[in-house]
Amino acid sequence: MIIRRANIHDLKAIVEIYNQAILTKKSTADLTPVTPNSRVEWFNQHTPDRYPIFIAETENIVAGWISLSPYRSGREALGFTAEVSFYIHTDYQRKGIGTKLLDLIIAESPKIGIKTIFAIILEHNYPSINLVEKFKFEKWGFLPKVADFMGNEVGHLYYGFRVAR
Repeated sequence: MIIRRANIHDLKAIVEIYNQAILTKKSTADLTPVTPNSRVEWFNQHTPDRYPIFIAETENIVAGWISLSPYRSGREALGFTAEVSFYIHTDYQRKGIGTKLLDLIIAESPKIGIKTIFAIILEHNYPSINLVEKFKFEKWGFLPKVADFMGNEVGHLYYGFRVAR
């Protein structure tokens, strides 16, 4: 397995993995699958020098991805804080890929000026909760019943990690 910065040619695989997550109704609050065309702007906003996207590739297959995104874009005092998102292809889950991706993003964060990382996780997404807790992310907040999956209301957990100590 190799981990590298994503390029626009990876967008189709990134979207495929994200759409798998949408179908589970446990990993994202999106309910409708997205298309590569609808995600081009999102991809382009993730510049390698500030808000990178990394992919894990095994045997020329994108097995997972991770990204940093701005928190409250445009508010200068929050410019050192980023939201982390990660998704693993269903065929490659529980193989340590998420661990390797999160380890990399934590290591890269100080190099690009990020001091604080947080993850927003649906309260029933136990694999993601376990992963961030493994890295000593702390529960910083909880918003109850903010996501409605056709009558099944769940909350959002906010987990934070201070990169700069």
